[in-house]
Amino acid sequence: MPKSYGQKLKILYLAQLLLEKSDESHSLTTKEMIDYLAAQGIHAERKSIYDDMSALQQFGMDIVSIREKPGGYYLASRQFELPELKLLVDAVQASRFVTTKKSRELISKLETLTSRSEAGQLHRQVVVAERGKSSNEQIYYNVDKIYAAMAADCTIRFQYFEWSVHKEMIPRKGGAYYEVSPWLLTWEDENYYLIAYDQAAGILKYYRVDKMLHLSVCEISRQGKSTFETLDIAGFAKKTFGMFAGDETTVVLQCDASLAGVMIDRFGLDVSMRPTGTDQIRIRASVAVSRQFFGWLTGLGSGVQIVSPPEIRMQYEQYLKDILEQYSRSEEG
Repeated sequence: MPKSYGQKLKILYLAQLLLEKSDESHSLTTKEMIDYLAAQGIHAERKSIYDDMSALQQFGMDIVSIREKPGGYYLASRQFELPELKLLVDAVQASRFVTTKKSRELISKLETLTSRSEAGQLHRQVVVAERGKSSNEQIYYNVDKIYAAMAADCTIRFQYFEWSVHKEMIPRKGGAYYEVSPWLLTWEDENYYLIAYDQAAGILKYYRVDKMLHLSVCEISRQGKSTFETLDIAGFAKKTFGMFAGDETTVVLQCDASLAGVMIDRFGLDVSMRPTGTDQIRIRASVAVSRQFFGWLTGLGSGVQIVSPPEIRMQYEQYLKDILEQYSRSEEG
């Protein structure tokens, strides 16, 4: 076999070998590199390996040379460090809007960004739970199409479904298509939401991306720019519960002091908060009043109550009464 066979590929194979097989705990000797190249049908000598390592270092690869016997080389740093990849794997794994199948595909690709030995650490921590994962395999492509539509300043059209009691996707409005102007994708409560302008209604609306079917980009310019520009995104996230719309109202809550962290997590560090006793605090916050807001309050139990406005307090009282009445009727039946 001619000595020159595959010489132009040699340095590429060596770079790939370092990426896949080396890290701080696993160095590669010159002999191992020569043997690996021989398996690819490429002849190499020790001096050429030294020259190739030098060339790859000059190219920017962080290759460390170990002088102590048996010596060798390893790639000391990569574009993503192992803790960063673990963080990304956890995010993909926990994302409900990414299907189980797509989660496994994405995690497999993330594993290629480190050495095989370190990829094993990623693999061991991967337990892609079936619970709560989206079943809409199109979501990955829907997100891409929405971004493309926003970049092109175009509207989109899609069908929007809901689940039936038989676990079937039933399109809303009898299968009619929605056509809206997309302005922002946001991640809330482990789901992807689209904030879009509904031209017919003249308002901004919110759509779960994993509930969109047959999405396409239209050749129609977006509308609602001035409406969207008035939206305070950060404030919106603080006052909206579960992405359900409601009348924006300033409410005052009386809480146990132990719930201070819960209130800061929900409304942010700039929330108005003052102590009203040794173990009580009073919160003033702007919220979109909805059943989801009342549900959040109920989850906090007796540790929090609505002080004002009185009409919102009465709505919450009625919300609780309706729940109790439902249970009372069930017991009587």
